[in-house]
Parts: sequence; structure tokens; C-alpha cells
Amino acid sequence: MKKSQRYIALLLIAVVPVLTAAAQAITIIGNVKNSSTREAAPAVSVTVKGSSAGTFTNEKGDFKLITAQQLPLTLVISSIGFETKEVTVSSLSAPVQVDFVPSSSLGTEVVVSASRVPQRILESPVSIERISAANIRNAPAASYYDVLSNLKGVDVVTSSLTFKTPSTRGFIASGNTRLNQLVDGMDNQAPGLNFSVGGVVGLTELDVDNIELLPGASSALYGPGGMNGTILISSKNPFKYQGLSFQVKEGIMNTDSRFRSLSPYHNWSVRWAEKVSDKFAFKIGMELVAAKDWLGYDKRNYSRTGTNGKITDGDRATDPNYDGVNVYGDETTIDIRSNVFPGLAAQAPFLKGFMDTLNGGKPMNVSRTGYNESDVVNQNTLNYKLTGALHYKLSSKTEAILAGHWGTGNTVYTGSERYSLKNLKIGQYKLELNNPNWMLRAYTTQEDAGESFNATVTTRLVNEAWKPSGGSTGWYSQYTQAYLAARLNGASDFAAQTLARATADVGRPAPGSTQFKTLFDQVRGIPISKGGGLFLDKTNLYMIEGQANLSPYTKSFADIIVGANYKRYLLNSEGTLFADSTGKIGINEVGAYIQATRSLFNDVAKLQVSGRYDKNQNFKGKFTPRVTLVIKVAENNNLRFSYQTAYRFPSTQQQWINLNIGSNTQLIGGNKNFIDFYKLKSNPTYELSNTNPPTVNHTPYSYPDSKAESVTTYEIGYKGLVTKSLLIDAYAYYGEYSDFLYRTLVIQPNAPLTVIGVDSALAKGAIASNLGRIFSVPANTTSKVKTYGFGLSIDYRLPMGFIISGNVSSDNLKDDGGFRASFSTPKYRTNLSLANNGFGAGKRLGFNITWRWQDAFDYDGDFGNGRIPAVNILDAQVSYKIPDTKAILKIGANNLLNQYYINGIGNSTVGGLYYVAFAYNVF
Repeated sequence: MKKSQRYIALLLIAVVPVLTAAAQAITIIGNVKNSSTREAAPAVSVTVKGSSAGTFTNEKGDFKLITAQQLPLTLVISSIGFETKEVTVSSLSAPVQVDFVPSSSLGTEVVVSASRVPQRILESPVSIERISAANIRNAPAASYYDVLSNLKGVDVVTSSLTFKTPSTRGFIASGNTRLNQLVDGMDNQAPGLNFSVGGVVGLTELDVDNIELLPGASSALYGPGGMNGTILISSKNPFKYQGLSFQVKEGIMNTDSRFRSLSPYHNWSVRWAEKVSDKFAFKIGMELVAAKDWLGYDKRNYSRTGTNGKITDGDRATDPNYDGVNVYGDETTIDIRSNVFPGLAAQAPFLKGFMDTLNGGKPMNVSRTGYNESDVVNQNTLNYKLTGALHYKLSSKTEAILAGHWGTGNTVYTGSERYSLKNLKIGQYKLELNNPNWMLRAYTTQEDAGESFNATVTTRLVNEAWKPSGGSTGWYSQYTQAYLAARLNGASDFAAQTLARATADVGRPAPGSTQFKTLFDQVRGIPISKGGGLFLDKTNLYMIEGQANLSPYTKSFADIIVGANYKRYLLNSEGTLFADSTGKIGINEVGAYIQATRSLFNDVAKLQVSGRYDKNQNFKGKFTPRVTLVIKVAENNNLRFSYQTAYRFPSTQQQWINLNIGSNTQLIGGNKNFIDFYKLKSNPTYELSNTNPPTVNHTPYSYPDSKAESVTTYEIGYKGLVTKSLLIDAYAYYGEYSDFLYRTLVIQPNAPLTVIGVDSALAKGAIASNLGRIFSVPANTTSKVKTYGFGLSIDYRLPMGFIISGNVSSDNLKDDGGFRASFSTPKYRTNLSLANNGFGAGKRLGFNITWRWQDAFDYDGDFGNGRIPAVNILDAQVSYKIPDTKAILKIGANNLLNQYYINGIGNSTVGGLYYVAFAYNVF
């Protein structure tokens, strides 16, 4: 045989198998329509029964599926809200036409978060709530984050329009660190600022596929932080959800001009996803939110010692030491009797006797004149999000994902102070490999605080930049001299105080004036470490994690999954937030978990055992087990029992924060380096009580080693379809916290306690800063903290598609050990709604009306403590579908009756938001 012939023969030998395989592959095309409305059914799963081949319908309901399986074969058509259908295909002569029958979706949803594996929500071993893209689309909410507030057992603290913190089972606060938020598997918490930023960076509303909420302890599978719950937000896969979608919301806020003039609300978003081939798909999305934010407008007087305090009587007209909750700059205060009178008496000895008689010889505390929040906090809320992902199928079962979420904007946050987050930038980027039996993910969170500043401290420093408090010509000297002159001339104390303030404030920069803006911009641009209000946080997080499903190899014994992760924080605030002025601070964590599931008694019961171990380099390792049991009492009716544990290591701030918050108070972390740096043992400190006025423990504070906080929870629950139209879900729980993390105040006195008489001075109203330096330090309790509560929800489907839903829940603190537990949670809350997603001609009309109520409660936070009144809120929307373009026109309102409310001391006062929305290609 000639050489060329041999080459041809070899080529044929190599090509023939390929040609044979290609000849064996068949292509099936078809279309799926809603049998009731005759509308196209997008994002429907189409798989070949007994095979891994599968695809999804596009926005027109069309699908194309390539498979090596030969005819005849069976297609399985499935989607939430429809009856699963099997279609036999025996010929390729015509496209497959499928009439998809809608069904009651009650209890049919599939959830992943409860066990890290897909399962029906009815069979979940723990309490779980789920919000689908359809729920978001039909909710009376301007933002998908607002939908969380309608779930049972959920509290939301609103710092501002785009900064909202959800939590469950108590201890709610802005930037809650006891609840995990994961977006596409990435921790959504800003690694340095310690709050979740889902409203600032993350998914656009058009790209949210579903939200799953696990109330209560959830560390066994999701690691540190899941003390009070875990929220998982998942995006839409571009292989499943394709095409161009956009949404425009236009609205108005501040309609009654009570706190500011009427202002517009803008929310624009777009998503584009394409399946380029059977292996490659991509998506990109953008969202812009712009508005005039709600204002913090609480003018009540506040009596504070460090981060402790209480609402008290009086206002600027009646109290010389007035400190308004949302008034800034008036935190600067001194006792003029002890700080100014002695200097004046030295210059004019004949006045000493007169001065000694004033105010009965008691302390005379006077505060600087402050500015309202509208004068100092950026009024323009702006949030811009950019998201994108590339998806590539390495095989029929393995998918590679390269994704990124980036966001920037302005918002307002309430922590120990009121913070204006200006030009905040956060990016999250990941590379992920997904397979039904394993997952590998690596991601990073990159944080940049931009021009963010502490509004409280900045305003105090603006006062100082204009006119210093101290000195012979300072503000307090002028105030005191004018006050004494008025009293000598026979004026009453009230009249003298009023005249004194007016005299000292002569020339004070007017809000909004060029002088004020110049001073304010100058101070807020100086880093905190150099005497300004700016913080320069550029802390990053790096994480790699993996999971393997060993069930194919262990099925005879149990279904087993295992996982592990490595996490590294790199703190970088240049000394403005952390004690990192000399260089970045690294913190490493590792963790691993295992879960085994076994069916018992012919699938009547299912037992699941999980365990997780984590180690932070600064703390001892922590093991958290979980045991659950689900018992089927009838078809689609299940009882669940669980023993769950959770924990959290002290946050990055609780470890390394080093921040002066005014009033001679320093927030510090629990790292032992702070003891030497501030000489806390050589110059002892003494703990202050949480009463007002506080008392002093005369035993020096010992600074025990910080520990991880943990909780053990016992829960019983029931979820079942009583009828096809009635779903009931109920739970009751009891929780016990050990080594509970909180903050306590200690004072480092200027002189021995017996000399200065701290207790008696505080009792007389003296400002603690005059007596010594105050530190706010993290601590663990030695006593148990106990909580208990319940939740009940009912969903009932009425004829013609009407749905009525209601829930009630309660959380209670049984024992706080006498320290500041900051439970800050209403005892009772309830939600009621009536909705219909499609009625009238062509089922094009829809509506949703929701009423929610929460009880009055005592709020305890670092910014302030006080009573929060009961809240009644009515949300509503009506919608009209345009099937030809898959568009929806919606008119809605959050807080329809414009009942202004707050849900945290110092937070924005929230009013009504009224909007019109048009969304294209969304159903």
C-alpha cells in the first residue's frame, strides 16, 4: 500500500467513529405554552428521561435539545407552578408542542439552603422561607429587599433608603453580624465595615432567581455568623433565562414635605442574557437607583455616657446640655462649673462667691450648638450596580462560571455614629465549577470606603474648626462670660443661658452657606487618624471552598456530603478604622463540614446529622453539630424536629477596631495588643454599669480572653398541605446563648477613684469625660442568654386565582444576665396579604395588598437607646400584563398611607414611596 493510501486509511479509521456518533445524535425542537393563558412558558426545564441531556425554554417558550438517545424517548417538562408533564417523542417530522398545565405551587418549591442539596420545601428539616422571582415581580415593593419584611419572623432595620438590615429571632441592629447573607455563594458582608451590602452591591432585581431564608442557627452548614439566620440570594442562569429585559420605576417620596420637599425616585435596570451555543452562555446587568433619601429626624433629647444613654426630657430651648438624637455636633459637652469657672475666678476673685451659688453648686453641663442631619449628611442617594457572568459547560454535567458584581454609590448607615457612605465601592468576583456531585468556588470581596465619613464626629470637628471649645477666647469661655454677665444683671437662669448661647454662636456658619460647606468638606476630607472624619477602609476578603456529594458511593448507608473552606481577611484602613496604621492586618480562618442523611421506616422518617469545625487564628476552634428529624404524618404533611448549634467569631471590628467616637470615648477591639497600647492594666480601668447615670465597679476590669459566641437551639415545626389550597407552616423554638458577645464601657480615671469620687460625680450629672477616658470594649458573658418564640403562617388559594396569606410570629428574651444584650426586637409582629397574579380578561390584571404590624419595643443600640412605637404599614400594587411583549405595567406604593416610622434609634424616618413601573420580558 502506498504511503498516501495508508494515511487515508488511518484518517478514515479516526473519522468513522466521529461520523457514526454524529449520525446517532438527534435534535429535538419544540415549544411550551401555558395551557390556561396560551402564553409562552419561558425558563421551563426540558430533560430526556433516564438521561443527563436537558435544556430550558427561551423567552418565547421554544427549546432545542440535542441527545444521543434514540427514538422513541420521553421528555420530562417541569417548572415551579406547573404540573410536571411527560411527553413521548417518536418522530422528528414536526416540532413538539407542549400544553403546560398550571397547578397550585403551594409546597412544590424546591429549596437548597436547608440541607445544601435540592429538596421540596415541604420536606425541609428546618424552618425555611422562599421568595421566587414571581413573588418579587408581584410584590408591593419598590425593592426586592423589601419583600423580606413580609416573611414571618423577620425584622428589618432601615438605616436609609438603600441600607436595610434583615434579621430573625432577635438581636436586630444595623449591619447585623449574627446573620449571614450569601449572594451566589459569596459572603455579602463588607469585610471591614462589617455589614451586608446587598442593597449596594449584588444582584439587580431582574437577575434574582430566588431568595431562601433560614431563620435561626445555621452555622453547621454555612459557617461563622449564622447565629440568627442565613439568607441565600441566587441569580438567574443565562442558559435558563435568556433575552433582553429591562425595568423602569419612577416614583415620588416625601410627598407631604414634612421633613424635606417632595422629591423624585428613579430605579432603572436592564439584563441581557444569551445562550450562544449549547456550551456557552453569558449575561450582563445594570441597575441605577437615585433619590433624595429619608432623613434621620429624631429631635428628642438624649442623655449619654459613652455608648450608653437614654431619651430624656428637654430640647435646645429648655436644656443647655441638649443632645438631639439626629442633631450632630451637640455631643461636645463640658461642665462649665468645673472647667471654666475656676479660670474666671482666678482672674476675678470677687466673683467666686457668686459663682458658687449658681445652680445650687451642682454641675452645669453645656453642649455646643449642633446641626440637623439634613445639613451634614449627603442627601442624594445613588446606587449603581454592574453584574455579569460567563457560563461554559465543560461537559453535560459540569459548568464553569466566571462572575462579578460591582457597585458604588452613596447611602447612610447607623452604627455607633451616623455614617455617610459616600462613593462607597465594593466588588465581588468569583470562579466556580459546578457539578451535581461536587462544587469548587474561589472568590474575593474588594472594599473601598471612598469618601465615606463619620457624620457625627465630622460635625463636632467643624464646630472646632470654626471656633475651638477651649481657650480664653474659645466658645465655652465666651458662653460662660456672657452667662455670668446676664445673671449679674438680674436675668433668670433660662434667659442667661439663651443669651450666652446666642453670644457664643455669633458668626456661626449657617447650614448650606459657602463658609459651612468649605469647613465641612475640609474636615470630612481629613482621615480620622489625622483629626478629621474620613475613613479609608480598603479591607479585602479572599475565600476558596469546595463541596463533594459522596452519596453515589455511600447510598447503601446514607447520603453524605462533605465540604471545606479557607478564608483570609486583609484589614487595611490606614489607621482610620482599625489599629493598622503601621501596616495591613491579616486574619485567617479554615473550616470543614460533613452531613449524613438516611431515610428510615420506608421513607416515613428522614434523619440528618451534620457537623462543622472552624478555626480562626485568633481564637480556639469551634465545633457545631446539627441533628434533624422529619416525620411524614400524611402525604404532604410533615413534622420536623431539630437540634441546631451556631457560633460566630468576633467580627473584624470586634477584634481590631480602634476608633474615637467623641465624648472622650474610644471603641477598641478585643485583641490583647490594645491592653498594652492604652496601658489598661498599668493605669487600671473600671467597668461602668448600663444604668443612667452609670455607677462604677471599684474592682479593676480584668480583660478576659475573647471567645467565639455560640447558641444552641431546639425547634419543633409542622408544614403541610391540609388541602390542595391550604398550606400551614408553624414552628416553636428555644435558644440558649453561651459566651454571648456584647460591648461594655470602662473608664480610665484621671485620678484614683477615691479622690475624684466618680460615682457621686456621675450621679450629679457630671460628664464622664471630665472624670477620665472611656473605652468601649468587647466582652463575653459568663451567664446564659435565653430566647424563645414561635411563628405561624397560612396560605390559602381561593377560587379564580385569589390568594390570601397571613403570618404571626413572636420572639422573646428570657434572660439577659443584667448586661446590654441589645435584643431590640418586637414581641409580636404580623403580616396579612390578599393577592391575585392574573384575573379578568386574559388574566392580565393583578394586584397585591399587604398590611404589616409590629409591636412597640425597646431598642438598644450603640448609637442610642429608646422606645420604638408600634408600626402599621400598608403596601399595595396593581399590575397589567401585556403578553405579546411579556411586559408588565405596575402602579404601587410602599407605606401607602404615608405613616412615618422608625425601626431603630437614630435611623431615617421612613415615609411613603409611590411609583409606576414598566418591565419588559419578565414573565
